[in-house]
Amino acid sequence: MEWTTNIDRTLRSNNGRNGNEHISLLPMLLHSTDGIYDQEEFDYAKALSLSEMEVVKQRIIEKHKMEAITAQIEEDEQLANAMQLSLVMESSLTNGSAHASSSRPFSAAMSKILCAGCNTEISIHEHVFCWNGIVWHIECLLCLTCKQLIKDDEIPYINGVVKFSEHPFWAQKYCPSHEDDGTSSCVSCERLQPKGINYILLKDGRSLCPECFSFKIMDTNECQPLFHEIQEFFASLHMKLNQTIPLGLVEREALNNAMEGEKNGHYHLSETRGLCLSEEQTIPIIHMRKHIGRHSILDILTQPRRLVRNCEVTAILILYGLPRLLTGSILAHEMMHAWLRLQGYPNLKPEIEEGICQVLAHIWLKSKINMGSDASMAATSSSSSLQPPCSNKQGKLSEIEKKLGECFIRQIELDASPAYGDGFRVGEQAVSKYGLKETLDHIKLTQTFPV
Repeated sequence: MEWTTNIDRTLRSNNGRNGNEHISLLPMLLHSTDGIYDQEEFDYAKALSLSEMEVVKQRIIEKHKMEAITAQIEEDEQLANAMQLSLVMESSLTNGSAHASSSRPFSAAMSKILCAGCNTEISIHEHVFCWNGIVWHIECLLCLTCKQLIKDDEIPYINGVVKFSEHPFWAQKYCPSHEDDGTSSCVSCERLQPKGINYILLKDGRSLCPECFSFKIMDTNECQPLFHEIQEFFASLHMKLNQTIPLGLVEREALNNAMEGEKNGHYHLSETRGLCLSEEQTIPIIHMRKHIGRHSILDILTQPRRLVRNCEVTAILILYGLPRLLTGSILAHEMMHAWLRLQGYPNLKPEIEEGICQVLAHIWLKSKINMGSDASMAATSSSSSLQPPCSNKQGKLSEIEKKLGECFIRQIELDASPAYGDGFRVGEQAVSKYGLKETLDHIKLTQTFPV
């Protein structure tokens, strides 16, 4: 029937305006003045309107039911959290334990509880973790490695303070067991591998996090622009090296073998990442690399190279696969070794020589973080065969690379070894007090840092 089709079309058109809007045809027919609708049409429209009203009524009832259920759930959760916090407060106050005085998880006078992790107030809307009267936000006690709550048996309680493992720079809280259970850590920034994040495995077994991997330097040709930048850095300090020093990026095994072939030298106890070579040796130098899979081993191609001694320094060797700023700091360190030898400095104690070399690495890193952009960095970015994806055309450090640089600075400052750590701290104090030139002159005369 044509008139029923017209009514259905009108109904669909009006309902299409808003899915929740009720449009009845009955009033439209009652107020119609053109007289085109007969009694049968009127009865049909009335039936449709009543059906519509019933559907809308059911929708409204269901909506109110869902709102009531949701409100009840929220009210129950708030009540449960409030009761939990109340019990914690009452227990801690009545027991007179050391928890409140040493870690100060709450203030009784203000009737509020502070999270022992972030020291912010805990509200009744938040889920908490309670341990020996101390309250934490759940997220403040999540292990960033396994994404689970740090286990109770792994949280020792000492003098009223909860202890757990935490990275000194990244502030990553993690289960102490991850230090010994084979969990991968980035060889560069030292962050443990979080669950669900793929680390990149290098051929020699070292792992890199995605951020450090994005700034990696993998072969000798790729490192040349950075090597020239370090040379310009030394020239700006009036410490220009006039001799040509060969550079080579090498694997861990080749670096360790070269280190064993040296008669003199002082090396880091944990892992050697650079070497100022003074003896003639044949070293397999990395000249190319290739990918094998997206997150699997990166293969490299090496070529044996005979390094001949033409002066006190034969070559500088650097461990491959490290990010640009870390590689640059290692280059600055080894370049300082070369400068000391070429300037005729006598054999120095490890804490003096390694300490002053760390001071130069520290100065270079801080110059990159503070300046963020200079001509040499721009040249590095434009000349490199693999331009870091996070650096812009002006050579400014991205926030990611800047944060990594701050991490490498902190690594130098917190080094616990006597030669590299203690030596750096004494050397930095001397340079801060007397300047670099006077410190170096004093070292050459007395073989000690000025005090």
